[in-house]
Amino acid sequence: MNKTIQQHLIDQCRQNNRKAQLEVYQQYCKAMFRVAHRLLDNVEDAEDAMQEAFISAFQKMNQYEGEVTFGGWLKKIVINKSFDILRSKKKRLQIKKEQQVEVTIDEADWEVEETISIEEIKKAILDLPDKYRRVLMLYLIEGYIHEEISQILDITIVASRTQLLRGKQKLKIRLKRQYYGSGS
Repeated sequence: MNKTIQQHLIDQCRQNNRKAQLEVYQQYCKAMFRVAHRLLDNVEDAEDAMQEAFISAFQKMNQYEGEVTFGGWLKKIVINKSFDILRSKKKRLQIKKEQQVEVTIDEADWEVEETISIEEIKKAILDLPDKYRRVLMLYLIEGYIHEEISQILDITIVASRTQLLRGKQKLKIRLKRQYYGSGS
């Protein structure tokens, strides 16, 4: 779609034109669903995040200034809505986690076994604190570089690198705990 037509659609959406909003939705929904699904790994949650993102985008359309592509702007909203859902799920599971017993781990070098699937790694990432989980998901799953992560999360590039490093360390400990001893 050329830039003039795209800008015309955005202008129509700013005026709450439902037909234009539907056209924008149809144009971006599959790509935005894929982003949410990669982060949430659950169809229903991904659909919820995507729907909430579109509603939010249409409500905040006047805030879109064209500094980045519309798709990039919308993707940032989808990512934030996905993180909101992850945070909400984490709060519901917090009581169960508090009941778990801490396990001491031998800190010798440990590599993630090849038998551990990407889905198992994603699940372990979801258990990490927000600041590490967000950077890990964006870097490892979505493939963003630190400059992009710093813009999406509104943190410095140094903070992105630090949180990635610390997040990887925490992930390694969680995976080691999960696959090499439960302490019971």
